[in-house]
Amino acid sequence: MYSQFGDAFAIKSGTRELMDDLGAIARGGRDLINLGGGNPSLIPAMQAMFERAWASVPAADWVSLASVYDAPQGHPAFLERMSEVLRTQFGWPAKAGNLLVTSGSQASFFALFNLFGGTDTKGRLRQILLPQAPEYIGYAQSGIAPAMLTSFPGLIEHVADHRFKYRPDFDRIAVTERHAAVCVSRPCNPTGNVITDEELARLRHLAQDAGVPLIVDCAYGQPFPGIVFAPASLAWDEDLIVCLSLSKLGLPGLRTGLVVAKSETIDLLTSINAMLTLAPNPVGARLMLALMAEQDVLALAREVVGPHYAAASRRALAACDELLGHTDYLAHVSEGAIFLWLWFPRLPVPVQQLYERLKARGVLVIPGHHFGPGLSEPWPHLGQCLRLSYAQPEERLRAGLRVLAEELRALGYPG
Repeated sequence: MYSQFGDAFAIKSGTRELMDDLGAIARGGRDLINLGGGNPSLIPAMQAMFERAWASVPAADWVSLASVYDAPQGHPAFLERMSEVLRTQFGWPAKAGNLLVTSGSQASFFALFNLFGGTDTKGRLRQILLPQAPEYIGYAQSGIAPAMLTSFPGLIEHVADHRFKYRPDFDRIAVTERHAAVCVSRPCNPTGNVITDEELARLRHLAQDAGVPLIVDCAYGQPFPGIVFAPASLAWDEDLIVCLSLSKLGLPGLRTGLVVAKSETIDLLTSINAMLTLAPNPVGARLMLALMAEQDVLALAREVVGPHYAAASRRALAACDELLGHTDYLAHVSEGAIFLWLWFPRLPVPVQQLYERLKARGVLVIPGHHFGPGLSEPWPHLGQCLRLSYAQPEERLRAGLRVLAEELRALGYPG
């Protein structure tokens, strides 16, 4: 009855499961402890700035924005101002023609993956290479063509008591004629991993040698929102596609993404915008334009947003060691993003069952098996992992961790 693309959605994805859980919270059900979602913290200093920026826009401007279609590439004044910020403050040789506004990161990646990947004019399936699993849950089901994503498990490095880190397995990673693009999140959602500058350079060289773009998902990274705690730099040029988002600055409800790429790619993405939505919603771009008139957005990322999450990350890991340290647990080193990635190597049940037990007690997490888009076969390691968000009051996180510890004990999990 449906197409292959439609049938793929008959399987309930991790993204759908997550958003259904969040929808239950929004409908005012039980008082759930939400450690599962990607909603950012409500940072008082940022909230105050957004309120002032919103109030500074004349009511007539909001009426005019709502009364006419915006440009399919995005709000022109915002594109000009943002490109100026990226040139002067971050050293990127970007002009307005190198930027495009989308309806959030999910829309950005749906457009990009299907722009490059899928069946080419010669009838060949060309894939998007995700070089290191675990990787972002939202990439799954993004390809119109089946089997459009391909990936490899990361190497696991034990770095300290109760700590580990993933590394790209460059002995297995190869970019061939089968691949249309390479994509990596930096920092990684779900793990908080930041691939090093050297690792990023190796991926760039592999992509350049194959003549395909490298897409870097910076929804949590540089130049904003700057939720990066490890040494990292990023220099844009036309071989690179960078995806940014206003969500983790604190504006997830406005669904505003930003793509930085060569002008030819931006032109094609503009046509996709025009077909899908006619034009992206301009509210987020107009609010950011007002904010940039009074604030240095990159300084806000460095001085407000980044430090807020760095401190929250340290508290969250300390809470894990306090409440879970008696068990055989490991946490991925927290180098960025807003999540904890916990590994229970001797978990006696599938992680989905642990998720269900926690949910029954009012604690929402995300089971790790959802974070392997593109893997050719199941990776048992993911079935031993959980993603937790620490972007909430510390007492809520600690309450959730206490329930997790109790459920692990009830399962007989070893210490």
